[in-house]
Amino acid sequence: MFIDKFYHADISRKARMKTKHVLLAGFAVLCLAAGPVRAETVERTLANGMKVIVKTDRRAPVVVSQVWYKAGSMDENVGATGAAHALEHMMFKGTRKVPGAEFSRLIAAAGGRENAFTARDHTAYFQTLPAARLDLAMKLESDRMANLTLAPADFAKEIQVVMEERRMRTDDSPQASLYEALMATAYQSHPYRNPVIGWMNDLKNMTTADIRRQYQDSYAANNATLVVVGDVDPGRVLALAKRYFGPIPARALSVRKALAEPEQLGIRRVEVKAPAKLPEVVLAWKAPRLNDAAKDSDPYALEVLSGILDGNDSARLSKSLVKDRQLAVAVGTDYDPISRGPGLFMVEATPAEGKSVAEVEAALKDQIKRIQDQGVDLAELDRVKAQVLAGQVFQRDSLFYQAMLIGQWQTAGLSWQDLDAHLGKLKAVTAAQVQDVAKKYFVDDHLTVGMLDPQPLPKGEQIARPYSFGGGNVR
Repeated sequence: MFIDKFYHADISRKARMKTKHVLLAGFAVLCLAAGPVRAETVERTLANGMKVIVKTDRRAPVVVSQVWYKAGSMDENVGATGAAHALEHMMFKGTRKVPGAEFSRLIAAAGGRENAFTARDHTAYFQTLPAARLDLAMKLESDRMANLTLAPADFAKEIQVVMEERRMRTDDSPQASLYEALMATAYQSHPYRNPVIGWMNDLKNMTTADIRRQYQDSYAANNATLVVVGDVDPGRVLALAKRYFGPIPARALSVRKALAEPEQLGIRRVEVKAPAKLPEVVLAWKAPRLNDAAKDSDPYALEVLSGILDGNDSARLSKSLVKDRQLAVAVGTDYDPISRGPGLFMVEATPAEGKSVAEVEAALKDQIKRIQDQGVDLAELDRVKAQVLAGQVFQRDSLFYQAMLIGQWQTAGLSWQDLDAHLGKLKAVTAAQVQDVAKKYFVDDHLTVGMLDPQPLPKGEQIARPYSFGGGNVR
C-alpha cells in the first residue's frame, strides 16, 4: 500500500520491508551476536566539494557505484512538481560525448546493470559492475553530471512517458490515489504534500526550461555524494574520483530556506472514491525524524513499535485483526525516520469483505491504546527487537543496500558513521520508551485518516493493483 516514496529502480517499500517480515529465528540471534560485516570505510571530500565514501567488501569481485544528489521532489519550484523525476528520465537521454542510449549500452556491454530513482529527499543513479570496470561508471556519470544535452525533442517524447507512468501508477490505482490524497492532507505547507511523480497539470505544462533549471540548481559536484561499495581499494577509488569528478567546478547553489510544517491542531480526514473491490483505511500520525543519531531516542522506539505492530505474521495487528477477529485481510505499518523533512507513522488495513472502515479504524486504534495503557512485556520486546535488528543486519549483507544506507543517511544530513550506532540504539530501546512514544505521538490532534470508498468495477474489468517497483524496464 505504501507507495510513491521512490520512483524507479528495484527499491520499493515491499523490497525494503522484506527483511522486516522474514522470520530468522535462531539465525537472528547469531546475526546479532556477530554484528554487521566489518569493512574498511573511507570518506574524503574533493576540492570541488563532492563527497566520496568508499566501503570495501571483498566477498565478490563486484562493485556498486552510486551518485546521490541532495535534490528530490521537495526541492522543486512551485508549478513544476515532478521536475526532479522528469530530470531523472532525461539523464538517460545523452550528452554530446555519450548520445542517446549509449550510456546504458556501454554499461551492459561491460557486464553491468544500471538504473536510478527519485524520492522526496534525493535522486540517485547507480551501476553494479565487475570491480575492474568501476572507471567506466565514473567516466559516464561525471559526464552527465556536467554535460547533459536536454534536447527539446527528447523532452517532448519523455514527458509523455512520465505522464503515462503517472496514469498507470497513480491514476489507475485506487490505493496510490488514496496515498496521494493522504499526503496532500497530512501536510499543509511542506512540499512533502506533492507526489514525487508530480501533479498531472504540472506535467502537462512542464517545459525543457523547467528541467534545465532543476539540473542547474541541483546537479553540482558540491551537492552530490559518490558512494562506492565492493571489491575495491579505497586509494584507487579516490584517484578515479579525482580524475573524473575533480575537474567539475563547484557551483553556487540556490539558497534553501528552512521548511517546517505548521502544527496540526485536530484530526483530518480525506476520502477517495475509486473503482475497487475492497475499501482501505490509513492512519497517519505526525512523527519525528532522526536529527541526532547519538542523542535522539524517540525514533528508535518508534521503529521498535512498528515491529511490535507489524513485524511478522504473529505481530499484534496481524494476530488481532486478521487471524483472530477476521476484520481485515491485510495490515501494515510504515515509519522511516531517515528523512530531510517531517515524518509520518502510518498504519493501514484492508477490511475484510462485509467489514466497514469504521470497524477496522476502531480496531487499529484499540491496538494502539492497549500499548499506551498497558505497554509491552519484556519477552515480546526482546523478540521484536531481535527481529528488527536481524532485519537490519540481513539488509546490510547486500552491497547495494550497504550503499543505499550510506547515501540515504548522508543526504538526510546524518553520517554513515552513525549506522553501527543505529543498531546499538535499537537494541537499547526499553519497554517504557515504547509506551512513552505511543502516548506522545499517537494522538488524534496529530492524526490524518485516509479512506478508500470502493466504487463498482467496470463490467468485465479488474482493478489494477498498485504498481510494484520491483525491476523491469522502468525508463
